[in-house]
Amino acid sequence: MEHKKQNFLQGAAMLAAATVLVKVIGALYKIPLKLAIGDQGYSYFITAYDIYSVLLMISTAGLPVAMSRMISQATALGHYNRVRRIYETCRTIFLIIGIASTLLMMVLCRQLAELLNQPDAWAAILFLGPCALLMGVLSTYRGFFQGQGNMAPTSVSQVLEAVFKLVVGLAAAYAVLRYTQSVPLAAGGAILGVTISCLVSAIYLRRKLVPAYRALPRTSEAVEGYGATAKQVLSIAIPITIGAAGLQLLTVVESGLYMGQLLDIIGGGLYMKEMVSSQMDAQAVADTLKGIYNMTQTIFNMPCAFMIPITTSVLPAITSYITLSDHKAVKATEESAARIAGLLALPCTVGLILLAEPVMALLGGYSGVRLELAGQLMQILGLCVFLYAIIQYTNVVLQSHGYAHVPVINMLVCGVVKLIVVYVLVGNPQVGILGAPIGAALCYFFIGALNLIAISRLVPQKPRILTNMLRSFIPAAVMGVAVWGTTYVLTQVLSISSRVLLCGVPVAVGGLVYVVCVVFFRGITREDCLLLPKGEKLARFFK
Repeated sequence: MEHKKQNFLQGAAMLAAATVLVKVIGALYKIPLKLAIGDQGYSYFITAYDIYSVLLMISTAGLPVAMSRMISQATALGHYNRVRRIYETCRTIFLIIGIASTLLMMVLCRQLAELLNQPDAWAAILFLGPCALLMGVLSTYRGFFQGQGNMAPTSVSQVLEAVFKLVVGLAAAYAVLRYTQSVPLAAGGAILGVTISCLVSAIYLRRKLVPAYRALPRTSEAVEGYGATAKQVLSIAIPITIGAAGLQLLTVVESGLYMGQLLDIIGGGLYMKEMVSSQMDAQAVADTLKGIYNMTQTIFNMPCAFMIPITTSVLPAITSYITLSDHKAVKATEESAARIAGLLALPCTVGLILLAEPVMALLGGYSGVRLELAGQLMQILGLCVFLYAIIQYTNVVLQSHGYAHVPVINMLVCGVVKLIVVYVLVGNPQVGILGAPIGAALCYFFIGALNLIAISRLVPQKPRILTNMLRSFIPAAVMGVAVWGTTYVLTQVLSISSRVLLCGVPVAVGGLVYVVCVVFFRGITREDCLLLPKGEKLARFFK
């Protein structure tokens, strides 16, 4: 048990470290990109990503999970011939879906842009098309390594991807904007960096895969044919894919809905009249508001990304223990992951709620009415960070225990309710664009609640999820008081106006206070520390 659990936490730590670096690089990419192409251009960029994400989820949501799970089971039993068959089958499925998705985005780019009430987003959609195929290839490689508990290739490839996206994407966006003065084409240029980065990452993983694949031991077990293996893969993948792609499709529909509602209330002179001018018609104002919301979503996604390494790493570990009928290890691993997920999510939630305006002023470059709006949007999304952590964690617990269809149903039902809420709220001039994050918060809350109810009814040896995730609540609350006090002193006593100081100093103080309080209040256990890489030093504080 100790060895398996150590692999999980080491893998989680490795992916988390890579995620930190990737998110820092991503911030260096998206923040200057938004400043270069403006809120309108950034909204085109995100619209292309929304469409791409639907197709991406089809090829990378359920299939990698199924692949990782089946390879983990086969590896635990020493059935390496089956590992080969699973990989080869999944590779074919990925390629078929990837090619179809790429053709769809490139051939129908203008029609898709019109459908979402953003006709100028066509160039970004066109340039992003090849990524659908490349991401299918990447997911095949990553699923192979993750199924064997090897997170290093995935971590390195993510960093490579981020670096090339930063360099090529920003250079292309600035060059296109300089020579064409076209914001839609500049957004397309930025997307080019994403495509190139995926290609570089795929080449790297291919070089790592070939020797690892050849090194697999030859075993004597009989394996099913490709058709039977594909059927098993799809039986696991399809429910997960329907949930993930369905939820992402609902996101695309939501975008089109709230853009239509914004155009109606802005065009009717009922909303954001101060932004409408001879230079900005109703379409331009709606695009700008969407760009502001998209920027807050970008900030929201940064802490949420730290949940992914935990869930990615815990799935093979839990599956291995279930395969070996080690129920005690299953529960211990699930609860350890819950503590770490809460340790990451709670301070991010508190911090984004309290520092919404300083963060958006610094990272979004906003001021005046745009800063006020961005701050309100960010506060609502800050609350969503912890709810998102609950969803990600409960999803993987249900999937590991063979109930992949349950979170699918919960997500789709709540996603449809979200569409109704967003449509009604955004259409109200007193609420406007704020209706979008409010709908998201309600959706996340009910998905998490339904998942928790399902786990309590379906999973044997039920893990204490909320108890462990909330173990860091007191440290986060104390941190919040420290952040609020620091901000008060800077603004009311010292009258400091520097955006860097108003954001950076409270974050530094809050981070220090949080670390001290986690140690004092035992936010994580000594056993958790011992299972982390180099955790012996940290464990000394928990004696």
